Amino acid sequence: MKLGDIARELRLTCLTPGVDHADQEVAAGYVSDLLSDVLANGPAGGVLVTVQVHLNVVAVVVHAEMTAVLFAHGRQPDEAVRAKAIEEGVALYASEDSAFEIVGRLHALGLRGPAV
Repeated sequence: MKLGDIARELRLTCLTPGVDHADQEVAAGYVSDLLSDVLANGPAGGVLVTVQVHLNVVAVVVHAEMTAVLFAHGRQPDEAVRAKAIEEGVALYASEDSAFEIVGRLHALGLRGPAV
């Protein structure tokens, strides 16, 4: 599934204008608020669902070679985090939905977690 399709289907708000990954295929989804867990298990080419909004989220996603971050519960990072994400080419999106709801909707769209 393409990132642009996910954003449209989940009615996500784009927080990183200029980072255009709309046509990029998303390999898998991952949900965690423990960044060491994301470092160890986040799928390359995947999307992360989290409520963490600090700068380390961008660093972890870059290191894990993930494509995007979906912030749940209406959480949004500050401008410094957005700027770093744009610099690193990481797409950031926000949703008012809970992480549970986002992950359920991603699963219903056919996105799965990383192979174990």
